[in-house]
Amino acid sequence: MAELASISLEQPLEEISDELGNSFAEFGFAIVRDHGIPQDLIDRAEDLAKAFFALPENTKKAYHIAGGGGARGYTPFGTEIAKDAEVHDLKEFWHVGRSLPEGHALSDFMAPNIWPSEIPGFQQTFEQLYTEFEKAGDTILRAIAMHLGLADDYFVPTVEDGNSVMRLLHYPPLANDVPKGAIRAAAHGDINTITLLLGAEEAGLELLNKQGEWVPVSPPKGALAVNVGDMLERLTNCRLRSTTHRVVNPGGEAARRSRYSMPFFLHFRPDFVIEPLEQCLAPGDKPAPPITSHEFLLQRLREIGLA
Repeated sequence: MAELASISLEQPLEEISDELGNSFAEFGFAIVRDHGIPQDLIDRAEDLAKAFFALPENTKKAYHIAGGGGARGYTPFGTEIAKDAEVHDLKEFWHVGRSLPEGHALSDFMAPNIWPSEIPGFQQTFEQLYTEFEKAGDTILRAIAMHLGLADDYFVPTVEDGNSVMRLLHYPPLANDVPKGAIRAAAHGDINTITLLLGAEEAGLELLNKQGEWVPVSPPKGALAVNVGDMLERLTNCRLRSTTHRVVNPGGEAARRSRYSMPFFLHFRPDFVIEPLEQCLAPGDKPAPPITSHEFLLQRLREIGLA
């Protein structure tokens, strides 16, 4: 039986590109080690995220932007709901997006960041982590491009100034009155190009394989769980899979403690037109029609109650 790839980015990309690509084709996921994001930066970011989520509810809610679709700042517990789900997810989160210079051509698509004044070093740390996520994402996209038979830098202009978002996630300890059917993150697919996730070593993340079975995703500490999003699936005419995944509720002692993670949702530029690649089309295929990355994003955000 095929297994989820676990690759090191310290290896030459031409040696790992097919292993990575085949894992994305089969599972939609892979484990990525030696990604270059400094561990001390990760540790500092985790500490600051925990400090923010420990703030009083009213303090956190002051950073909620009504009508902002959750794009920046704080989204309270019980807000996000997965597509077709009947109950809200058991989580709260904070979003950091791209900081664009004033007058930038894409500034209409991306709101400015806001920062909590109560947590010293928050802005500096998470701006640095955002940059490191982008570097790691660039390397992974180069490997994907090689696997698809494209120039290794094919994706560089497609994601330049993209609407990428870093999410600081907190799943609180499970209360005794959890609504029936509610889990930490209900089954869903990601909207974006690829997702790079830190913090998945804590049990709970599961993917739905082609056989309809839920399979745990358990990277070693400090490694990334990386998955394909709907935009890349559409671009590759479903050759690379955007797989349904979820975060289930733990039992025992784990249910009484918080779970934290930090996904980076790497996006195409808002004006990039997603149109299936010729390399991924077979005779008789009826590819999805062209759509801009921004229109696709809005369409999906409406489905999950964030727009």
